[in-house]
Amino acid sequence: MSQNIEKLNDKIKQAHLGGGEKRIAKQHEKKKLTARERVDYLLDEGSFEEIGILVTHRTTGFGMEDQKIYGDGVVTGYGTISGKLVYIFAQDFTVFGGSLSETHAEKICKVMDLAVKVGAPMIGLNDSGGARIQEGVKSLGGYADIFHRNVKASGVIPQISAIMGPCAGGAVYSPAMTDFTLMVQDTSYMFVTGPNVVKTVTTEEVTAEELGGASTHATKSGVTHITSFNDIACLEDIKKLVSYMPQNNKKAPEKLPYELGDEIREELDSLIPDSSNKPYDMHEVIRGIIDEDSFYEIHKDYADNIIVGFARLGGRSIGIVANQPMSLAGVLDVDSSKKAARFTRFCDCFNIPLLVLVDVPGFLPGTDQEWNGIILNGAKLLYALSEATVPKVTVITRKAYGGAYDVMNSKHIGADLNFAWPTAEIAVMGAKGASEIIFRKEIQEAEDSEAKLAEKEAEYAETFANPFEAAQRGFIDEVIMPKETRRKLLKGFSMLENKKVLRPERKHGNIPL
Repeated sequence: MSQNIEKLNDKIKQAHLGGGEKRIAKQHEKKKLTARERVDYLLDEGSFEEIGILVTHRTTGFGMEDQKIYGDGVVTGYGTISGKLVYIFAQDFTVFGGSLSETHAEKICKVMDLAVKVGAPMIGLNDSGGARIQEGVKSLGGYADIFHRNVKASGVIPQISAIMGPCAGGAVYSPAMTDFTLMVQDTSYMFVTGPNVVKTVTTEEVTAEELGGASTHATKSGVTHITSFNDIACLEDIKKLVSYMPQNNKKAPEKLPYELGDEIREELDSLIPDSSNKPYDMHEVIRGIIDEDSFYEIHKDYADNIIVGFARLGGRSIGIVANQPMSLAGVLDVDSSKKAARFTRFCDCFNIPLLVLVDVPGFLPGTDQEWNGIILNGAKLLYALSEATVPKVTVITRKAYGGAYDVMNSKHIGADLNFAWPTAEIAVMGAKGASEIIFRKEIQEAEDSEAKLAEKEAEYAETFANPFEAAQRGFIDEVIMPKETRRKLLKGFSMLENKKVLRPERKHGNIPL
């Protein structure tokens, strides 16, 4: 008995050392934490329970039979974040460069299966050189086993991936199928094929950072949702993200205690400029509506003509989708449509109510947009908002023109409450463009065509550049003063709390991908 206890303690000690002191020191030199340090920092103190600490690989050949390290390059188990149960795996770069073996994959699959059975978020901390080459197809099979579970868990439990080192080849597809991907500036990268292969195949010379670094994926591809300054900041971001989510798709997010007071926000009354062509920052509108300092923006550096993120309203977790007039006048384009559609679908999966703030002049015109599929991509957002069954509330602050009015959570596609500010302009298009079409003949025949255009523009604006016709038809439920927006939303979301939607029986819809 005592001999076995001694053996056990020795094995656990070896497992905690991972690839050894030298490799741990190397990890620290790169300004990276080890897998165990990351787990310890992320989870509540003393809450981590490890699963599979004594697992070793089964590979023979290439000298692998003499290199067996307990844990086999991944730390797996469960613990709590602010008291909420989560499951976790953290790849250990000090052990075979964090490469994925058959047993390494089995460990990850085991905790993923538990997370789905129990109904709790799954967090993956990725830091791996890819498949363990010495194992051949067995390691590839391991990846496929993980991918399959990612898909089965999708929409059932929240899945979060943090890229905290390299993530290349097939390994990138697991994070891509999870709900949120975080990257660390300067120390992490993701790509399907590395710079050397790129050079061989296309003769293109590119660094790992340019090809698949955090800033590339945050701004150009949209692969990463959140970029963090270092490992610690990344783990703090995960904690924050988890705080807005429920445990699973059967539960609602936790509602924080909130004492109602004077919910009038006078500053909103003076936010919209007198000229409809002048921009303003939609972040100011968001700040004037939500609980103080509760906005957590997602995809901040990608497609910034639309804003998405989580916030709290009276302690309740909500998702916000908002046009941003400061960037491209807030138009919808390929990237912003994809960004907003993806976020909408996450909120709908996990019972997070949606607030849509509208100031949209339409879809971005041009060959670039048409050739890159604005029709299909714009339809993604339309589909996502139409499909969503969570409480959906819209506030039109200024422009809502053309097809973009329909797409941005209009009454016609299932919004529950639609408010408009007195500054709202709901029309097929802007007054100038509309006048040029409707009154073309009169303008051409006039002695002073410019003056005639200005006259007709004012006439059209008087008729349509307001929220009243839409309100008369019931497409807008109420025209409200901006300062009352927060109070109206608090009451509206409270009223919609127990919303239920009966859906037709089907396998799934066919979203325009």
